[in-house]
Amino acid sequence: MSKTKNYITRKGFEKLKEEARLLFHEERPKIVETVAWAASNGDRSENADYQYGKRRLREIDRRLEFLAKRMDIAEIVDPATITSSTIVFGATVSIEDEEGVQKTYQIVGEDEVDTVGNKISWKSPIAKALLGKTLDQEVLIKRPKGDHWVVITDIKYI
Repeated sequence: MSKTKNYITRKGFEKLKEEARLLFHEERPKIVETVAWAASNGDRSENADYQYGKRRLREIDRRLEFLAKRMDIAEIVDPATITSSTIVFGATVSIEDEEGVQKTYQIVGEDEVDTVGNKISWKSPIAKALLGKTLDQEVLIKRPKGDHWVVITDIKYI
């Protein structure tokens, strides 16, 4: 994992904290209890509850370690406090392409990406093309299926 800052919104950071809390305080203790019960039943080599439980504990511990590292390098950005006329991290940007199709994206951290909710990583090709641009500016977005021109129709920080 890189040692660069993990830019993230306050909401995104709170989601990471909540996931870690649920894993550590709720799911992990239940699995530990199941593994202890399964171990008390004797032969562990053919005990599915024991084997599954141990595997799940390893998965939980790896995820908790990953979350701790991501939160440790987090650089929290609150979009509501930004007053910029150019597009920066946290912006909610509306664009329109040549065919008149309009889309709105929020530029967020890597841990917050939600394609259904139109939240894109600041490292994505679309975000990279939009960052630093201003209202009504034409932007070329390079995509695998070909270049795509769009116009920025709105920039908000909410």
